[in-house]
Amino acid sequence: MITELHTNRIDLRQMKESDAADLLQVWSDPEVARFMNISPFKAEQQAVKMIRMLADLAQERQAIRFSIMEKESGAIMGSCGYNYLDFEQARAEIGYDLARAYWGKGYAAEAVSALLDHGFTSLALNRIEAKVDPRNVNSIRLLEKLGFTREGLLRAYEREGTGAEAGSGTGSGDTFNDLYMYSRLVSD
Repeated sequence: MITELHTNRIDLRQMKESDAADLLQVWSDPEVARFMNISPFKAEQQAVKMIRMLADLAQERQAIRFSIMEKESGAIMGSCGYNYLDFEQARAEIGYDLARAYWGKGYAAEAVSALLDHGFTSLALNRIEAKVDPRNVNSIRLLEKLGFTREGLLRAYEREGTGAEAGSGTGSGDTFNDLYMYSRLVSD
């Protein structure tokens, strides 16, 4: 599986443990973590644990997560990738996050476009999905701008604040959030 993608302004590179300190800066921001279904990280070890979990999934060809790096400076701006890959059904789910300093500048659209292009061409996917909190209007706007279709509402779909920390006691445990299901097909 490819471990790097490139666009005009950004490079996407498979996450490495050495990215942990930079990604902690992104994932510790409550505004960024708000719609990621994680509690804001407090320690670099949490970022290392997340990166290791994603690396294990990549080894099994079940997912891959990239660090988003600004081409000009080399700064890590956030992450994106395929949260799950199902080659048998030719589908994947994508996810993305950016540090607040990079919001509203088109970087997320550039990263997601790279995932779409790679997914439909190199990975031969038929369907790419994204689940998004109905309160995340910026992400909804991005997906719709990139040709995704809202398919419906997944009611009480995800336990709040658990994410990669499931079972660690960090989430509230009794709050479930609705999510919209978006998709884009290779034929769209």
